[in-house]
Amino acid sequence: MMFTIKKQTPKILLTLCSIVAVSFTACIGGEKPNTLTEKEKQEGWQLLFDGETLNGWRDYNGTSLTEPWHVVDGCIQAKGDGSDASGYIVTEKQYENFELSWDWKLSKGGNSGMLYHVVERPQYKVPYVTGPEYQLIDTPNFAEKLEAWQDLGADYAMHIPDTTKMKVNPQGEWNNSKIVFDNGHVEHWLNGVKILEFEAWTDDWFERKNSGKWKDAPEYGLAKKGVLCLQDHGYPASFRNIKIKELPAKLKEVNLFNGTDLKGWDVYGTEKWYVQDGLLVCESGPDKQYGYLATREYYDNFDLTVEFKQEADGNSGVFIRSFIEEDVKVNGWQVEVAPKGHGTGGIYESYGRGWLIQIPKEKEEFLKVGDWNTMRILVQGNKVTTWLNGQEMVNFDDEKIGAGQGRIALQIHDGGGIKVLWRNLKLKTL
Repeated sequence: MMFTIKKQTPKILLTLCSIVAVSFTACIGGEKPNTLTEKEKQEGWQLLFDGETLNGWRDYNGTSLTEPWHVVDGCIQAKGDGSDASGYIVTEKQYENFELSWDWKLSKGGNSGMLYHVVERPQYKVPYVTGPEYQLIDTPNFAEKLEAWQDLGADYAMHIPDTTKMKVNPQGEWNNSKIVFDNGHVEHWLNGVKILEFEAWTDDWFERKNSGKWKDAPEYGLAKKGVLCLQDHGYPASFRNIKIKELPAKLKEVNLFNGTDLKGWDVYGTEKWYVQDGLLVCESGPDKQYGYLATREYYDNFDLTVEFKQEADGNSGVFIRSFIEEDVKVNGWQVEVAPKGHGTGGIYESYGRGWLIQIPKEKEEFLKVGDWNTMRILVQGNKVTTWLNGQEMVNFDDEKIGAGQGRIALQIHDGGGIKVLWRNLKLKTL
């Protein structure tokens, strides 16, 4: 994993893979590497490495493979030329819920990792600020002292494995690891033994995220799907028998606002967000800038209903599949909430393209001024449909929206004088 300690790239590339029989018999189950048994095929397992090519892998944030990786003797091998800032390769396909198993072997004192739910965007220069990591490191031979959260098998910088259960083969021999991610339930396995288990996106999970290494990485670990990622962190490392079995998603209903406080939400900017008489209130502050209240979790495909009442200037909005940039700006797509005549129910992109679709002028009459309104937003794949007070406003299909994922966020427009009340924010995942 990325590391604050400066590491020296070995001058001599260590060839870690071998075609001799002893290496092959070290595979878990004694099967030939990079193949699936008939039973595995029936259970839905798929190979992510064919043993001969790097087909299906590419650079992080790239379209081809240029990073320092190659195939040696039936293994994917990191050459050891990577660093904290480079050397990452990812799968072409995204995965959500899964069992992922792989064999690995490190050079002496080596350091690497397997990341998942990695998000690719130009704003992210490295994958580890988005996706969790199963830490791979040669602890006994590592040059510096490690913290427990940096050790082998850790959910890097988040959760520590039970070292009393860990049976690690000596450096230079193959080990097998497995990650189970099942709708937020996470398990780390090492050589057939479960060494770590936790639940993602709980209060405890967010406390760890916001108080440790990731406190300045607002989107770390939030994605519910993403690419898998292997890390060349300046040490040769080899991988084989990389295989995955996808697991089904579980649908749920979520009450986004509890009527008491802002639990489950994060405030961005200096504008005012508070609860009064069981209502969620957004109000312009003295800075009169943009302000946001974002869910702490990601929601990708969903059916959302919200009720709002505009007091004073009602220029606001509901962001979908959005993420937070470093300058405290929400980046994503907004379903407009605005005074009559300004397109409530239309879809606006906060960067790049601006208005994607506006409502017909005759539909402006569906907005009830000074009274409660009900907005419904249905997001599934590329398609977004909005309704205002039971009337369909827009039905829009867009590949860029389909490729996005992220938070739901409420907005206060800049300029001051804005006040909007919200209640009954209810969501069903799809």
